[in-house]
Amino acid sequence: MTKTHAVQLTEFGEPNVMHLVSADLPGPAAGHVQLKQTAIGFNYIDVYQRSGKYPLPTPTGLGHEAAGVITALGDGVADLQVGDRVIYMNAGIGAYATHRNVVAERVVKLPAGIDDETAVAIFFKAMTAQYLLTKTYVVGPDDIVLVHAAAGGVGQILSGWAKALGATVIGTAGSLEKCAIARDAGCDVAIDYSQPDWVSQVVAATDDKKASVVYDSVGQHTFPGSLDCARPFGHVVVFGAASGPIAPFDVELLNKKGCLYLTRPSVFPHNADLATFRANAAMVFDAYRQGIVRAHIGARFPLAEVAQAHTTAQNRATTGAIVIVP
Repeated sequence: MTKTHAVQLTEFGEPNVMHLVSADLPGPAAGHVQLKQTAIGFNYIDVYQRSGKYPLPTPTGLGHEAAGVITALGDGVADLQVGDRVIYMNAGIGAYATHRNVVAERVVKLPAGIDDETAVAIFFKAMTAQYLLTKTYVVGPDDIVLVHAAAGGVGQILSGWAKALGATVIGTAGSLEKCAIARDAGCDVAIDYSQPDWVSQVVAATDDKKASVVYDSVGQHTFPGSLDCARPFGHVVVFGAASGPIAPFDVELLNKKGCLYLTRPSVFPHNADLATFRANAAMVFDAYRQGIVRAHIGARFPLAEVAQAHTTAQNRATTGAIVIVP
């Protein structure tokens, strides 16, 4: 029987609630595959779940995304083989592990031109950018797009992909250094949202037209300004809350700000069935091959130092993706 080492928590709180435990891993059940994991993706939803902002039944593991090699097949798995390099997301909580059994239908094969760390640096984040740009709001050449946290893992991919679609891209970030990273990622203009006049700077950068769509993963700090940066009948897309939850507000405000459309989407419903999931993944891999999606690995941490990975993310002490190495 395979031995696995996995992160477990029995309570919610600060990063030190995560503990590495060892356990025997049985063979894969029917319709499942067993993986020796080689790289684990960190996503900010992991922080929300660990802290209890998005509570889970305990005890629980953490993590939604990892790459690895198939070491065993359960009955009924016909389109995968032992030795295949694969990646998965949305296969149930528990990616923070050295070995794992996952449902085969949540797995896709990795193309030869993408190494495992690159794959986990982009996959969940690019799958997020994919639905935001092509489903939540269909971005095109006539659009002005505002991306908050444009120096982050999702933000860099979102900015570069929006630019490739022909849009004018304005990014915000929390420092001048991060603004430089946002411009390198594809933003035409990058603005420091720690400055009190950041909203007026964004509006000025649009020649007072304002943005067709605002992508806001910051939440509490940026949301009021996001409403002021959207054009009449524009879209404000909230897909995270890195600075904290948005305070309740009167929806009449959306009318007063210009008949705005507000939505709070998630990557998982956009990949709920196998055919859609694999088609979206193929689009992401194609965008990587074309150079539209680029990997920006900001930091790597061994699985045993996962608490430090979370602390680094919460302190916004890195840019780009965090990769956890089992």
